[in-house]
Amino acid sequence: MSGSDRDSKSRQPQNEAAADDPWAKWRKPEAPAAVDAEKVPKTEPVVEAKAKPTGTLGVIKRALKPSAPTAKKSAKGGTRPTPPTKAVPAARKPLAPQPVRPAAAPNAPTPEGGRLSKVMSERGMCSRREADLWIERGWVFVDGERISELGTRIKPDADIVISKEAKHDQAKQVTVLLNKPVGYVSGQPEPGFTPAITLITAENQVKQSGDPEFKPWMLRNLAPSGRLDIDSTGLLVLTQDGRVAKKLIGDDSQVEKEYLVRVAGEMIPDGLKLLQHGLELDGKPLKQAWVKQLNEDQLHFILKEGKKRQIRRMCELVGLRVLGLKRVRIGRVKLGDLQLGQWRFLRADEAF
Repeated sequence: MSGSDRDSKSRQPQNEAAADDPWAKWRKPEAPAAVDAEKVPKTEPVVEAKAKPTGTLGVIKRALKPSAPTAKKSAKGGTRPTPPTKAVPAARKPLAPQPVRPAAAPNAPTPEGGRLSKVMSERGMCSRREADLWIERGWVFVDGERISELGTRIKPDADIVISKEAKHDQAKQVTVLLNKPVGYVSGQPEPGFTPAITLITAENQVKQSGDPEFKPWMLRNLAPSGRLDIDSTGLLVLTQDGRVAKKLIGDDSQVEKEYLVRVAGEMIPDGLKLLQHGLELDGKPLKQAWVKQLNEDQLHFILKEGKKRQIRRMCELVGLRVLGLKRVRIGRVKLGDLQLGQWRFLRADEAF
């Protein structure tokens, strides 16, 4: 067999296969055999310039899709991929509402006990201000342990002892008795009025045997214990001693206050009984009082409480108008023969 015959027979199966495949003319030709890349000269890729569209184009709305990272040419001549765009974080879910804790009761007892300064005041040892001062100075002992930190809480049955320094400091505190005239305010001064404490001077003092010498420092922290209206006269107590203040004006005070009251007007039927018990002020019933009519225009009061302008308001409720009011006793201490504007020290043998 000749060489031409062999070539024609080798091509015959291929032609027959092409005739049997109707899509042969559209099918992609098989890849050529691999060529050695080193022998093929390198050529720069040709980029076809796309023609810019002319005329007015309508805006086509379409969903934005993240574009594939584009290649950037590096300084070495190669290409490096552009880092992908960071994805926008999804919106956070709203936090679930936190449960609201119920507020503690205002007077709920605490397991730690009461504040030391408050317990000392309640026991009548001193005022809370004095207790805080002594605690800061280390003058207070609880169950044998020195306490110097403010706000310390103690057990209700704890044993409290003050040092000799605290006792000496307390012994220097003074209490004075003043016969307040009309026109002076007993508490904080108001515009245009004069406080009663301005009457506590050496010139107005009634000296007694055993009294300390009056010094200006004695006016420091000297405060009235119990009010007396600007239109009223009589016994006014001013003290530096928290024990005295608590006994006279504390919430649980049972100290009597005695008054002589001059009135005008016609009392309503059973008015005297109502003055003794049955009246209300500020929506609250008054404590029982001792009231006696001395004559047509004078009443005698003994009270165990001291609301603002209490006697004047009580008299108005029964048809009377107060013309004058004088306090003559507080507890076991009497005004005595002190003249208007005069004052004296509370003696060591006196107590309310």
